Amino acid sequence: MFIEWIFVISSVLLASAGWISERIVGGYQVPISEVPWQAAILLNGTAKCGAVVYSDKILITAAHCIPENKSDISIRVGSSTWNNGGQLLQVDDAEVHKDYSSTKDVLINDIAVIRVKGHFKMGHSVSSIPLAESTPESGSPASVSGWGAVGHSQKGSEHLLQTTVNVVSQEDCQKSYGERITKSMICAAAQGRDSCSQDSGGPLVSDGQLIGIVSFGSSCADPNYPGVYVNVAELKPWILRAIEKLSCLCAGKV
Repeated sequence: MFIEWIFVISSVLLASAGWISERIVGGYQVPISEVPWQAAILLNGTAKCGAVVYSDKILITAAHCIPENKSDISIRVGSSTWNNGGQLLQVDDAEVHKDYSSTKDVLINDIAVIRVKGHFKMGHSVSSIPLAESTPESGSPASVSGWGAVGHSQKGSEHLLQTTVNVVSQEDCQKSYGERITKSMICAAAQGRDSCSQDSGGPLVSDGQLIGIVSFGSSCADPNYPGVYVNVAELKPWILRAIEKLSCLCAGKV
């Protein structure tokens, strides 16, 4: 998932600890019209992460999906396949959470906002999704989608996949990961179903709202370790400030 040296180092550390960035396991194919907020981040033309459409110019993703050289990434929306169709735009700028940090066993404040050059044409295959106002209760059903690997150490999917999971309480998630799990994270799991690598930055959706951003986990669909996501409701104030900042910078260019 990482090409720039800092991202290579981060992924080696994660792998050495048995931790990896997330991808879809136990999923099924869906047309982009069912998840029109889903976007693909391409690094030098190759699928690397997912992202979430916020507007015709702004997307939300994971901080670890943003390389040092932002001009290396482009965004594809409106297609069920990451490598063709839909609309492809270059990235103009990105704002990464100032307190983002990556260690060998956890990603903290793993959130970023992207602004593209130009505008996406919105429609049935490209649309935004509301940000959650509050963290859903434990057991709430949710869906996660992406083009990531279909299993640990397996290849990614060319076609968009989706699967269903259930929100796991912070207390239960801490039983797996310890106190590294904070209020800025939300966990979700289901037997044989999970997000997996290259799904990072993609959407976790419940009741028509974006509740999480795919972040990290231990293996894929490991029954002892839920997937860990950025808690959108908790970090919503930062997300909105970042969007406002990028929008103001954009307006200043006109």
